[in-house]
Amino acid sequence: MTGAAPHGLRVEHLDEPLGLGTTSPRLSWRLPDGAREQHAYRLTTDDGWDSGWVEGEEHVLVPWPGPALSSAQRVAWRVRVRTDLGASPVSVPAWFETGLLHATDWSADWIEPGTMPAGPAGERAAALLRWEFDADRPVTSARLYATAQGLYEAFLDGARIGDAELTPGYTQYDRRLQVQTLDPGPVAPGRHALAVVLADGWFRGQTGVTRSADQWGDRVAFLAQLHLTHDDGTVTVLGTGPGWRSATGHVTAADLIAGERWDLTRLPRGWDAPGFDDAGWDPVTVAEHGSGGLVDSPAPPVRRVEEIVPVSVTRVPSGAQVADLGQDVNGWVRLTDLGPAGTTLTLTHGEWLGPDGDVTVEHLRPDLPFLPHPLPAGQVDVVVSAGVAGEAFEPRRTTHGFRYVRIEGHPRDLRPDDLRGVVVHTDLRRTGTFTCSDPRVDALHEAAVWSFRGNACDIPTDCPHRERHGWTGDWQLFVPTAAFLYDVAGFSTKWLRDVVADQWPDGTVANVSPCPRAEGRESPVSFLNGSAGWGDAVVVVPWELYRAYGDTRVLEETWPAMVRWLDRAERMAREQRHPDRAARRPEPAPHERWLWDTGFHWGEWLVPGEEVGDFGAFVAADEGVVATAWFAHSAGLLAEIAAVLGRDDDAARYAGLAARVRAAWQAEYLDGDGRLVSDTQADHVRALAFGLVPGELRPAVAERLVELVREAGTHLGTGFLATPYLLPVLADAGHLDVAYELLLQDAEPGWLVMVDRGSTTVWEHWDGVDAEGRPRDSLNHYSKGAVVSFLHRYTAGIEPLEPAYRRFRVRPRPGGGLTSAAATHESPYGRIASSWRVDGDRFALTVEVPAGTQAEVVLPDGTATTAGPGTHTFPSALEDAA
Repeated sequence: MTGAAPHGLRVEHLDEPLGLGTTSPRLSWRLPDGAREQHAYRLTTDDGWDSGWVEGEEHVLVPWPGPALSSAQRVAWRVRVRTDLGASPVSVPAWFETGLLHATDWSADWIEPGTMPAGPAGERAAALLRWEFDADRPVTSARLYATAQGLYEAFLDGARIGDAELTPGYTQYDRRLQVQTLDPGPVAPGRHALAVVLADGWFRGQTGVTRSADQWGDRVAFLAQLHLTHDDGTVTVLGTGPGWRSATGHVTAADLIAGERWDLTRLPRGWDAPGFDDAGWDPVTVAEHGSGGLVDSPAPPVRRVEEIVPVSVTRVPSGAQVADLGQDVNGWVRLTDLGPAGTTLTLTHGEWLGPDGDVTVEHLRPDLPFLPHPLPAGQVDVVVSAGVAGEAFEPRRTTHGFRYVRIEGHPRDLRPDDLRGVVVHTDLRRTGTFTCSDPRVDALHEAAVWSFRGNACDIPTDCPHRERHGWTGDWQLFVPTAAFLYDVAGFSTKWLRDVVADQWPDGTVANVSPCPRAEGRESPVSFLNGSAGWGDAVVVVPWELYRAYGDTRVLEETWPAMVRWLDRAERMAREQRHPDRAARRPEPAPHERWLWDTGFHWGEWLVPGEEVGDFGAFVAADEGVVATAWFAHSAGLLAEIAAVLGRDDDAARYAGLAARVRAAWQAEYLDGDGRLVSDTQADHVRALAFGLVPGELRPAVAERLVELVREAGTHLGTGFLATPYLLPVLADAGHLDVAYELLLQDAEPGWLVMVDRGSTTVWEHWDGVDAEGRPRDSLNHYSKGAVVSFLHRYTAGIEPLEPAYRRFRVRPRPGGGLTSAAATHESPYGRIASSWRVDGDRFALTVEVPAGTQAEVVLPDGTATTAGPGTHTFPSALEDAA
């Protein structure tokens, strides 16, 4: 036995695998430092099971090889490995625990408040539910399995159970409802009270830009089962059902978009503790909602991740006070000074200030062509003080996207220490960092990080305020960036299951997932679904998860939905023609069989200087040049995915399909001189990024892209879909200098404009705040922040060559006047680091390679070498890295 033990033990993609919903969890561990490869592993559990030595090199996502698992089973496990260093000591123990795996494990009944909170959407109170029980003998451990149609927060004897927020989370509730497995802590013999706050949440509260409510039902409900394990091994099972009582209390309104209202004079103090007199409360209604569709979540929960002390609190001319967090976040404010009894405080949250220094929210009001009038911006909380010492306001059934909060009604001047900005998002493990010699570039990188943090709230949203939708296009563009910065494997898998659940029988992928009925298949705006570049998320996201984490299960699980999506594109190309093309060319050309030019497509979307004027004309536009490009791209990815899954026939079929679609694109969109008919930056970027033009034409296409950039005054002209690819294709085509010029452009449109105008997140529009300081639409949209992948993969030079970075390349490409840069990435195998510095004409690079991996290191002078585990330093002459 030699050296160190394996470490970093994980199950699935979780650090805290409590309540797993699978009987075949996958285990991962990291090899001892310095080990080049694993030859065998040996798993043992505390109950005596021993796998014996298993030959093999895999140690990431290894399927559970042990005895069959049962519900509510806790497994403590350890691992030893044999590597080139020899046999290791045994690791420190890790654990996982299953949840309730079968519908028959449930004996509890769904309950609804006896009097259902009523009122207009956004103004409905939260219900209070309670029940008392006796523990008649010692309890060694307890578990609460809970879910809701709505949002729930559970308490035992007045103490909150767990720290997860916005439970049970946002899913396509018609098909999938998440169950949390919670540890309520010690349960002593005696009388106890289980209490719950139950609010509308996404289930029946307002959703999306249309503020549609009651999308999955018009009644909230709660389901829970408490398991008490005794010292003799027996288990007492208690659950929701008759005997529970309900009332409304101090939470007089709770809505994710509108905000939350409390009247603390109406708080029934002690309601969540045993002995409270609830004789005046209503008996609950026992409901029939069944136990089908109950699932676990492969993602970490939403939590209160960080607290921010405001940088200032100031009075404005209206008399209100404005607190500035100094950072645009998703979350809420905790206020600890509520004033004397009867004081009414109104908190309005926003991203920007008007000329008078007050919070402005006009740019966050939805005002779209299909809406009859602009809708409220929401994000307003209200609290009425009871004047009780120690009372505080923290609304946990809503979230806001904001940097500033206006506080009206407080009788004294508030200090920054009187309140906190509470940052709320999915508690993802940070895996990537970047820094360089240019503070503005560092600020841009941090803005992209904060934009993602503000939009990782159980699902990947587009913005944390106006809409909060899980737009498919946004996530497929940003997921490679996110997967470098954070562990988003479980987070993305959870969301993909909703994408699949939302897919229509004809293969259409919804614009957003989870998709409310008001925007889905039976809605008046159903025709807006199924856009190229958005629906392709069902192919792109699983593929990127495979590349980042080596997860083949997500490919297998999503495969049928990918096939349905490609079948739809192929069918539309074969059976339909755009009316404009049919008018120009009454007899279809042979290549049109593979040209996808019908249906609605968002196209490049938000190109600088372009506006949607005539909405009807926008909907009817021919976006075949974009849609056919994505058709070819996804078909090519499907061929690669099929090969990974061992589907050889499918691999050949989709490779052939990709070739035919690519040829159709060339026939339609290349002229006789090999130039693109569509002379835009975006289409030139796509032509290069997706390999749509023959190899001999690539240099000319790249040159024309550079000409277009120069004609725009060395400004980008891309919108939504092409922007993430713009700098990489320029760099790969030998125009690294132009890529850096665009990155560092400080005139509009450009990324650094956002930094220079004071933004701490990435804007939806390139002119999100104009030169006069006027805001426009969302100031927290991460999609354009995908540019920071260029910093990770080109500036620092870290890119995977094999899934999960088992083999990777470090090829820094300095430029833009940068004199140093450094990046780190915690891959599934361990920490990768690249750090370089320029001193005159000398270049020095330090590379860190984790155990079990291999790096290809390419220096700016073209020197290439292979590096194994450990830290390596490489001096070099500084030459043109292009």
